[in-house]
Amino acid sequence: MGVYLVSVGALEWFGTDEVSYGELAAALNQELVRRGLPPYESVPEEAPFVRGSGLAFEEKLVPPIDSFGALCEAHLLREQIEILCGWTVLVPLSLEEEIWLPIRSTDTEESMIAGAWQVLTLAKQLATIVELPAEVPDKCDNLDLTTWFRDEAAGLAAIRPGPWSEDLDAAFYVALFLRAAQHSLRRGCPIVCT
Repeated sequence: MGVYLVSVGALEWFGTDEVSYGELAAALNQELVRRGLPPYESVPEEAPFVRGSGLAFEEKLVPPIDSFGALCEAHLLREQIEILCGWTVLVPLSLEEEIWLPIRSTDTEESMIAGAWQVLTLAKQLATIVELPAEVPDKCDNLDLTTWFRDEAAGLAAIRPGPWSEDLDAAFYVALFLRAAQHSLRRGCPIVCT
């Protein structure tokens, strides 16, 4: 099974069945309004799967994450690390601070919602530090990033090494959070950790 980051369309986000995020969406909107922000209501419909279209996002957290944690600790503050990789839901909003909701999410009793603009800023910072190469896929419809790091990254590292190639596991997570935030902002959709 494993842990995945996946984009969510409007029907699943606002739905009322057991596999939807309707309760979380409603609670998030209440909290946004309480903070004086507009509710998050413009979620696009789920697009049909077309490889390379960039309309969906699905990636699996496969490599060990320890070296990515060390990279974060070397370059980010504790609060920044929590925003970058502690979220269970990423939304295409700018949030000055994360939002904690008492709604079960994956393996936790609470859901932590982070703003994609803040995650993007932090991921770009790390991408610059590791000099993430342009060849890293920017469309992640169906494990494209996971597959690239598994099948092609080592070959590129052999001919064009750099800080990114010194630790491919850490580079994967830098790319993962960067592409997740970019996708959320480009499509205007939430991304959930499942």
